[in-house]
Amino acid sequence: MKQSFVFSGSGGQGIMSAGITLAHTAIDMGKHSTFLPEYGPEQRGGSAKCTVIISDGEIISPLPKKCDILVAMNEQAYSKFIDDVKAGGTVVVNSSRVKDTDRQDVKTISVPVDDVALELGNVKVANTVLIGVLIGATEIISREAVIASLGEKFKEKSPKIMELNVAALEKGIEFGSKA
Repeated sequence: MKQSFVFSGSGGQGIMSAGITLAHTAIDMGKHSTFLPEYGPEQRGGSAKCTVIISDGEIISPLPKKCDILVAMNEQAYSKFIDDVKAGGTVVVNSSRVKDTDRQDVKTISVPVDDVALELGNVKVANTVLIGVLIGATEIISREAVIASLGEKFKEKSPKIMELNVAALEKGIEFGSKA
Protein backbone atom coordinates (compact mmCIF):
# COMPACT_ATOMS: atom_id res chain seq x y z
CA MET A 1 0.00 0.00 0.00
CA LYS A 2 1.19 3.50 -0.82
CA GLN A 3 -0.35 6.80 0.29
CA SER A 4 0.69 10.37 -0.37
CA PHE A 5 -0.08 13.26 1.96
CA VAL A 6 0.16 17.02 1.52
CA PHE A 7 0.24 19.06 4.73
CA SER A 8 -0.41 22.75 4.15
CA GLY A 9 -0.93 25.92 6.14
CA SER A 10 1.06 28.86 7.42
CA GLY A 11 4.48 28.94 9.02
CA GLY A 12 4.14 28.38 12.76
CA GLN A 13 1.18 25.97 12.50
CA GLY A 14 3.37 22.88 12.85
CA ILE A 15 3.01 21.76 9.23
CA MET A 16 6.61 20.57 8.87
CA SER A 17 6.61 18.99 12.31
CA ALA A 18 3.46 16.99 11.53
CA GLY A 19 4.85 15.83 8.20
CA ILE A 20 8.22 14.79 9.55
CA THR A 21 6.62 13.03 12.53
CA LEU A 22 4.42 11.04 10.15
CA ALA A 23 7.39 10.16 7.91
CA HIS A 24 9.71 9.18 10.79
CA THR A 25 7.03 7.10 12.45
CA ALA A 26 6.41 5.21 9.21
CA ILE A 27 10.15 4.47 8.91
CA ASP A 28 10.23 3.31 12.53
CA MET A 29 7.44 0.87 11.61
CA GLY A 30 9.57 -0.57 8.79
CA LYS A 31 7.83 1.24 5.94
CA HIS A 32 9.41 3.39 3.24
CA SER A 33 8.78 7.11 3.48
CA THR A 34 9.76 10.44 1.95
CA PHE A 35 9.41 13.97 3.33
CA LEU A 36 9.66 16.95 1.02
CA PRO A 37 9.26 20.42 2.60
CA GLU A 38 8.36 23.61 0.71
CA TYR A 39 8.34 27.08 2.20
CA GLY A 40 7.01 30.42 1.01
CA PRO A 41 9.41 33.36 0.69
CA GLU A 42 8.29 34.89 4.01
CA GLN A 43 10.24 34.14 7.18
CA ARG A 44 7.25 33.82 9.54
CA GLY A 45 3.58 33.29 8.83
CA GLY A 46 4.17 32.57 5.13
CA SER A 47 2.90 29.50 3.36
CA ALA A 48 4.19 26.12 4.44
CA LYS A 49 3.69 22.81 2.66
CA CYS A 50 5.23 19.40 2.84
CA THR A 51 4.62 16.21 0.95
CA VAL A 52 4.93 12.84 2.66
CA ILE A 53 4.72 9.48 0.94
CA ILE A 54 4.42 6.26 2.91
CA SER A 55 4.72 2.93 1.16
CA ASP A 56 5.25 -0.73 1.86
CA GLY A 57 7.58 -0.80 -1.14
CA GLU A 58 10.21 1.39 -2.74
CA ILE A 59 9.24 5.00 -3.53
CA ILE A 60 10.38 6.11 -6.96
CA SER A 61 9.54 9.84 -6.75
CA PRO A 62 8.95 12.10 -3.72
CA LEU A 63 6.40 14.15 -5.70
CA PRO A 64 3.09 12.54 -6.63
CA LYS A 65 1.06 13.95 -9.52
CA LYS A 66 -1.96 14.06 -7.21
CA CYS A 67 -2.05 13.32 -3.50
CA ASP A 68 -4.31 10.86 -1.70
CA ILE A 69 -4.80 13.06 1.35
CA LEU A 70 -4.64 16.82 1.77
CA VAL A 71 -4.40 18.37 5.23
CA ALA A 72 -5.35 22.06 5.11
CA MET A 73 -4.81 24.13 8.25
CA ASN A 74 -6.24 27.37 6.83
CA GLU A 75 -8.44 28.73 4.05
CA GLN A 76 -5.51 29.82 1.86
CA ALA A 77 -3.94 26.36 1.99
CA TYR A 78 -7.25 24.74 1.14
CA SER A 79 -7.83 27.03 -1.83
CA LYS A 80 -4.28 26.63 -3.10
CA PHE A 81 -3.99 22.84 -2.90
CA ILE A 82 -7.51 21.39 -3.18
CA ASP A 83 -7.03 20.65 -6.87
CA ASP A 84 -3.96 18.54 -6.03
CA VAL A 85 -6.12 15.81 -4.45
CA LYS A 86 -7.07 12.72 -6.46
CA ALA A 87 -10.75 12.13 -7.12
CA GLY A 88 -11.84 9.75 -4.37
CA GLY A 89 -9.12 11.10 -2.06
CA THR A 90 -9.51 12.60 1.38
CA VAL A 91 -9.28 16.18 2.60
CA VAL A 92 -8.76 16.92 6.29
CA VAL A 93 -9.59 20.54 7.09
CA ASN A 94 -9.09 22.58 10.20
CA SER A 95 -12.70 23.74 10.46
CA SER A 96 -11.61 26.37 13.00
CA ARG A 97 -10.22 28.22 9.96
CA VAL A 98 -11.60 26.55 6.81
CA LYS A 99 -15.30 27.22 6.33
CA ASP A 100 -16.12 26.41 2.72
CA THR A 101 -15.30 23.03 1.23
CA ASP A 102 -16.63 22.49 -2.24
CA ARG A 103 -15.18 19.30 -3.77
CA GLN A 104 -17.85 16.65 -4.08
CA ASP A 105 -15.55 13.92 -5.39
CA VAL A 106 -13.43 13.69 -2.22
CA LYS A 107 -14.14 12.66 1.34
CA THR A 108 -13.92 15.70 3.61
CA ILE A 109 -13.10 15.35 7.30
CA SER A 110 -13.72 18.62 9.15
CA VAL A 111 -12.16 18.90 12.59
CA PRO A 112 -11.94 22.12 14.63
CA VAL A 113 -8.25 21.45 15.24
CA ASP A 114 -7.40 24.87 16.73
CA ASP A 115 -10.38 24.72 19.08
CA VAL A 116 -9.51 21.18 20.21
CA ALA A 117 -5.89 22.20 20.87
CA LEU A 118 -7.02 25.25 22.85
CA GLU A 119 -9.40 23.09 24.91
CA LEU A 120 -6.43 20.87 25.72
CA GLY A 121 -4.48 23.93 26.83
CA ASN A 122 -2.07 24.79 24.00
CA VAL A 123 -2.67 25.66 20.34
CA LYS A 124 0.80 24.25 19.53
CA VAL A 125 -0.57 20.69 19.73
CA ALA A 126 -2.93 21.28 16.79
CA ASN A 127 -0.53 19.38 14.52
CA THR A 128 -0.57 16.39 16.87
CA VAL A 129 -4.38 16.44 16.76
CA LEU A 130 -4.07 16.24 12.95
CA ILE A 131 -1.76 13.23 13.14
CA GLY A 132 -4.36 11.57 15.36
CA VAL A 133 -7.08 12.32 12.82
CA LEU A 134 -4.97 10.66 10.11
CA ILE A 135 -4.40 7.58 12.27
CA GLY A 136 -8.09 7.30 13.08
CA ALA A 137 -9.16 7.78 9.46
CA THR A 138 -6.47 5.79 7.61
CA GLU A 139 -4.58 3.56 10.08
CA ILE A 140 -1.50 4.20 7.90
CA ILE A 141 0.64 4.22 11.05
CA SER A 142 -0.08 2.97 14.55
CA ARG A 143 -0.95 4.97 17.64
CA GLU A 144 1.79 3.19 19.59
CA ALA A 145 4.44 4.04 17.00
CA VAL A 146 3.48 7.72 17.06
CA ILE A 147 3.61 7.79 20.86
CA ALA A 148 7.10 6.24 20.72
CA SER A 149 8.13 8.83 18.11
CA LEU A 150 6.75 11.68 20.22
CA GLY A 151 8.55 10.24 23.26
CA GLU A 152 11.82 10.44 21.36
CA LYS A 153 11.06 13.94 20.10
CA PHE A 154 10.16 15.29 23.55
CA LYS A 155 12.58 13.27 25.70
CA GLU A 156 14.45 16.42 26.74
CA LYS A 157 11.23 18.30 27.55
CA SER A 158 8.93 18.29 30.56
CA PRO A 159 6.77 15.15 30.96
CA LYS A 160 3.74 17.47 30.80
CA ILE A 161 4.55 18.25 27.15
CA MET A 162 4.46 14.56 26.33
CA GLU A 163 1.19 14.11 28.25
CA LEU A 164 -0.35 17.03 26.36
CA ASN A 165 0.72 15.61 22.99
CA VAL A 166 -0.62 12.15 23.82
CA ALA A 167 -3.95 13.73 24.82
CA ALA A 168 -3.97 15.66 21.53
CA LEU A 169 -3.20 12.48 19.59
CA GLU A 170 -6.02 10.59 21.34
CA LYS A 171 -8.50 13.39 20.63
CA GLY A 172 -7.50 13.39 16.97
CA ILE A 173 -7.84 9.60 16.71
CA GLU A 174 -11.33 9.94 18.15
CA PHE A 175 -12.31 12.45 15.45
CA GLY A 176 -10.63 10.47 12.67
CA SER A 177 -12.25 7.15 13.59
CA LYS A 178 -15.70 8.77 13.46
CA ALA A 179 -15.07 10.12 9.96
